[in-house]
Amino acid sequence: MAPPAERPAGLTNLQKRTLSAAVLLPVAIAAIVFGAPWFDILVIIFAAAMAWEWTSVVATVRNPGETQPVPAPSTPGWGVLAAVSAATAILATWRAPITGGIGSAWLVILVGLVVVAIVGLMVDRRRAKWYVAGILYVTVPPVALIVLRDDPVGLETIVWMLALVVAADTGGYLVGRTVGGPKLAPRISPNKTWSGLGGAVAGAALVGLLTAFILNHTNVLELTLISAVIGLLEQGGDLVESAFKRHFGVKDTSQIIPGHGGVLDRVDGLLAVAVAVLVINLWAGGSVLAW
Repeated sequence: MAPPAERPAGLTNLQKRTLSAAVLLPVAIAAIVFGAPWFDILVIIFAAAMAWEWTSVVATVRNPGETQPVPAPSTPGWGVLAAVSAATAILATWRAPITGGIGSAWLVILVGLVVVAIVGLMVDRRRAKWYVAGILYVTVPPVALIVLRDDPVGLETIVWMLALVVAADTGGYLVGRTVGGPKLAPRISPNKTWSGLGGAVAGAALVGLLTAFILNHTNVLELTLISAVIGLLEQGGDLVESAFKRHFGVKDTSQIIPGHGGVLDRVDGLLAVAVAVLVINLWAGGSVLAW
């Protein structure tokens, strides 16, 4: 009789995902509900992690014939770039709640851009633009999140945004898998379809409609349409991050969240949504949920 097959050691990917979610979700929900300083601290931690992930991906060595990229943390200047990027993300998000706005946060971001540009040109002139782009990518959305949460209707805004992101991703996945059809951007994200994009927009619009009724919004159609447009931008944010990873030949930005990959892998759509909502609020002179 053959001996029984041994079970593989360690947790499965599904078990890792479940445990990670069980730990992170209560923490995130509590931070969102209680607001400052807990929400600010959570965003600052995530911003620093994103800065490290972006810098490490850009500093990746990818040689012809290699199926997996080889991290190059020993590259001269890599540590300096990672430290400056993380420090800029931390200081910018920290300054936003102190000043009650984004004025001094922008000054921190500007200084970070200049320093990273100089060091990036010294380290690797070909990839310097990617290091600079990373500063904006990992600092502006976190600042937007903190400013939005500090608004009088900040809790409602953050919940609406998160529900919109989940609905857009879920609607896009379900419709895309069910209907299929022409690919949206096959070179960037082979699984995305135009029908999936429609499902994402519809899911976001539904969240806007429900939010309008729950909050007794004065203009249901307006919030529904705005949510639909933001759902479109959410999918654009997902594609931007996918394009970034495909350019550098990585599947995940890191393995910092067991079973889920990196922080950037999980919040790509939310980053775009946060910036979009802040721009709309600034343009309109008040929160979209309070119009």
